[in-house]
Amino acid sequence: MNRRDLGKLAGGAALTAASWNRVWGASDRLGMALIGSGRRGTEVMRAFLASGAVDLRCLCDVYDAHREKARHALLPNGPTPFECVAHEEALARPDVDAVLIAAPDHLHVDLARAALAAGKHVYLEKPTTHHFSEGRALLAAVESSGKLLQCGMQQRSGEHYQRAKAEIFANRRLGEVVFVRTWWSNFPWQARHVASAPQPAGLDWDRFLGPAPKRPFDMFRYDSWRCFSDYGGGLLADIMTHWADVAQWMMDESTPSAALTGGGIYRLHDGRDNPDVVNAIVEYQGGWDLTFESTVLPIRETRATVLFLGTAGTLDLSRDGYTFTPQKGAPETVRASRGLEAAHTANFLDAIRNGAPLNAPAEIGIQACNPVHLARTSYRNRQRATWNMVN
Repeated sequence: MNRRDLGKLAGGAALTAASWNRVWGASDRLGMALIGSGRRGTEVMRAFLASGAVDLRCLCDVYDAHREKARHALLPNGPTPFECVAHEEALARPDVDAVLIAAPDHLHVDLARAALAAGKHVYLEKPTTHHFSEGRALLAAVESSGKLLQCGMQQRSGEHYQRAKAEIFANRRLGEVVFVRTWWSNFPWQARHVASAPQPAGLDWDRFLGPAPKRPFDMFRYDSWRCFSDYGGGLLADIMTHWADVAQWMMDESTPSAALTGGGIYRLHDGRDNPDVVNAIVEYQGGWDLTFESTVLPIRETRATVLFLGTAGTLDLSRDGYTFTPQKGAPETVRASRGLEAAHTANFLDAIRNGAPLNAPAEIGIQACNPVHLARTSYRNRQRATWNMVN
């Protein structure tokens, strides 16, 4: 990997209203399919349905029990959407205009490319890419399709985040920022161990594996896939992606130069290969460091946040609001005014209907994964990683 290739992915491609081949009227309802109906997919689809502008036409998942659970959670009183195992069936449906992809990380790009090729708009959960090499193919798929792809970096639609960018960073009220510290811990879905069990009759293990190495069925690998690097990047991909995106957005720099990652499997010796404790330091050419500290274990934190440390003040910026504390003067606090999920899904719908710009198009999602790929490479090799080590 070289700097030229990285720059091309970081630059991305602009999408304009002229490239969209369907504009929605105010009275139209969007037909959507949910591909990957687990915990996260259900949460995001709930926000889409709450808008009153979406009909859930199709539930697609490799496990029938997940589809049933999602159907009861999302549409307890009907109507009953079409259900399928194969995403090809969902994408072939003419009543599906857009898809929410919330499958495991290693399937994201393949599913998104298939959806775009089928003429569907895509809302793609993070992380956008599981491997750095996937970014170029995804951008090409978006460009050639003429469809929209929104990445699940929901902070981008938060009014208080946008206000911090416009009022704090644009006016350089922090002075020179040299440290950005982030932390976020306590993730029970990554801490739990799943007991061995036979493969359920209604679970398609081969479709779950997709491009990952072929293995015999393992319920732990299936039901807690974020614990395994074949399918997800653990804390670095699931959590660091969000906070790194916030830092890069505010600092106007999306191409880190190196990373050094520590941590390991300190407590949960159950067969997983992603760490249960991790610390990463990511270096940027602009002269600042991003640190990320996280554990899946249930430690008590006062607040999961991104803390910017500058020569003229500090900014504590999180999902519930921010506090700016100047070196001289009183702190200024701004509270979140709207849920991030509602705001981000609304932005996607507004882009389809009215041509509004997407807050997190494909290039933003790809850039948010840059520090993750560096940090994962450093952890895997147990040394400081630069881009010539990433594949």
